Amino acid sequence: TLAARVEMTAMPQLVAILHSFVGLAAVLVGFGSFLDPATKFEGAEKVVHDVEVFLGVLIGAVTFTGSVAAFGKLQGILNSRPLMLPGRHLINLAIGLACIWLGVLFVGADSPVSSLWPLLIMTGLAFVFGLHMVLAIGGADMPVVISMLNSYSGWAAAATGFMLANDLLIVTGALVGSSGAILSYIMCRAMNRRFLSVILGGFGGETSTSGGASIEGEAV
Repeated sequence: TLAARVEMTAMPQLVAILHSFVGLAAVLVGFGSFLDPATKFEGAEKVVHDVEVFLGVLIGAVTFTGSVAAFGKLQGILNSRPLMLPGRHLINLAIGLACIWLGVLFVGADSPVSSLWPLLIMTGLAFVFGLHMVLAIGGADMPVVISMLNSYSGWAAAATGFMLANDLLIVTGALVGSSGAILSYIMCRAMNRRFLSVILGGFGGETSTSGGASIEGEAV
């Protein structure tokens, strides 16, 4: 009934906000799986489970805030102009390196208390990264962002499937994630954009170097 009430022109906003629900669900499931007292693993099983939790929460957090920011831009709540912070690529790089370091601390922790703090800090950084990534993209380029967030939500669902040992979630999440990534790549090629810049949040700051020349001549 929700989709039936929404106008066709508002479908991108609906898709964006639904992606945010998937991301938030992945974050909550990740914390729930980590804090579940019945979940006790040892040795290699513990390492694998911790990696699944960490990646699921990371991708879910980026998807959640990124989708909320995309919804805000499409709905006109946020400014559609790209947010060009000084050194924004260095900010993204620093957040990425910090998340890797926190992941090492999380997996190598010997107690639930000592591993909880890296997970919490990483979640906060991932929230900031998702927000900053989408805010740095112009409103006219939101279709590619929506497609990329669709891919992120699929991988978040796949990570949730690994945590819950649910084969259906793993398969459907992988299908959504891979198809969304392929669609984003095709759209970037068609718009003469670099695929990597979408992931790094610099998509809105680029200008087309080819294919943007005006066609001069006399109409027949």
